[in-house]
Parts: sequence; C-alpha cells; structure tokens
Amino acid sequence: MINSKVITLKKPGEFVEDPLTELLRTGARQLIADAVEAELQDLLQYYAELRNEKGHMQVV
Repeated sequence: MINSKVITLKKPGEFVEDPLTELLRTGARQLIADAVEAELQDLLQYYAELRNEKGHMQVV
C-alpha cells in the first residue's frame, strides 16, 4: 500500500462557485475598479492646467 501525498490541483476554470468565493471576487473587482478610477482622476487633476500654445487642454 502506497500512501501518496500528491493532490491533483484543479484548473482555474474548474473551480466550483460558492457564494463566499463569488463575494470575494466581486469585492476584489470593485476595489480594483475604484483604485483605477481614483488614479485616473488624480492624473487628470494633476494635468488639468496643462495647455498648448493655443490655450487648449493637453489632457482630457
């Protein structure tokens, strides 16, 4: 009798969805989206006063 400690890992697409995992994924996606949005707003605010020679905004 051989006692193997090797386990088979599931591929990412094969995970069984459960409410907790879905809640965590949804929360993580929302946090990432909020962080990206905040970074974009900071970038736009930083360059809001940047104008070209005709007075047009360089970053919109």
